[in-house]
Amino acid sequence: MAGATKIGIPRTLYFYTYYPLWKTFFEELGLKVVFSPPTNKEIMDDGVKETVNDACIPIKVFHGHVMALKNKVDYIFIPRLVSLDGKSTLCPKFLGLPDMVKNSVDNLPEVIVENLNLNQRWFDFSRFFIRLGKNFTNNIWKIWWAYFKGLYRWKKHKKQLCEGFYPRTEEGGAGEITMSPRRDQGGNSLKLAVLAYPYVLYDNFMSVNLLKKLEGMGVVSCIPDNISLKNLKRARRSLPMDLFWYYSNQVIWACLHFLQKERVDGIIHVTAFGCGPDAMVDKLVELEAKNAGMPFMTVTIDEHTGDTGLHTRLEAFTDMLKKKKGLV
Repeated sequence: MAGATKIGIPRTLYFYTYYPLWKTFFEELGLKVVFSPPTNKEIMDDGVKETVNDACIPIKVFHGHVMALKNKVDYIFIPRLVSLDGKSTLCPKFLGLPDMVKNSVDNLPEVIVENLNLNQRWFDFSRFFIRLGKNFTNNIWKIWWAYFKGLYRWKKHKKQLCEGFYPRTEEGGAGEITMSPRRDQGGNSLKLAVLAYPYVLYDNFMSVNLLKKLEGMGVVSCIPDNISLKNLKRARRSLPMDLFWYYSNQVIWACLHFLQKERVDGIIHVTAFGCGPDAMVDKLVELEAKNAGMPFMTVTIDEHTGDTGLHTRLEAFTDMLKKKKGLV
């Protein structure tokens, strides 16, 4: 595959939702998939320089990842995600992301843009991949095979998430992604719900290694991706109506699940500064936690978030809960 056409996928935003599916799909079509490196200071700084000032930090980071890929690949894949469940939509910046990038970053290779909108017709998901595949081959059977193989890998990945695993990027090298198990020590450990969008939670640089920090403090972290869709829909019944945004709904439903079904010792909500939907979600989560008498803390991250300050806040919060539970 040394001489194969290279397609780049930025390692952020929707990447953590779909990467096993997209990677397998493109590889089965004969392309070499190139992920951008794990987020680092250079990527962050490049994204901040290229993005409009009022963008949230995940959008700024996305631009940095595109810049890290642009001279290494023949194509960059930036889909326009409109609706992933046929009911809610995504943040307006997600919808305008391909246009933002093409008008902000110079000297890009060809950008592959396809709309994924699951509230229009039946089989929209498979139609998306057929349209995507036709950018590279006219062999419809090859596209179908790539789609079904990718779908199999993706479902296997989601099953692992529901079993308590979460994606972790290995440090150094090519930044390979592995699935790490949740370290559960039974009733003698502190159990916290860590609520955040996947592209914030799994990005070690953006989240300032929050999951790893909690693990080092002897905390069992329960995250939204560990909850099955069936259980999320059960928790959803407690709300009079859904929010407008897909990822925001996942967070608030997960909060209700941890308050009602899978009891935890406290809740941490990780929010990105400048994220409009998150401002509403944070208040909803805070009110639900307060009504349930659940200890709650908000962690707001941006390009200036420091390692030491976050560690101190987490340590104070967890020490207080451990003392309350009689673990110290």
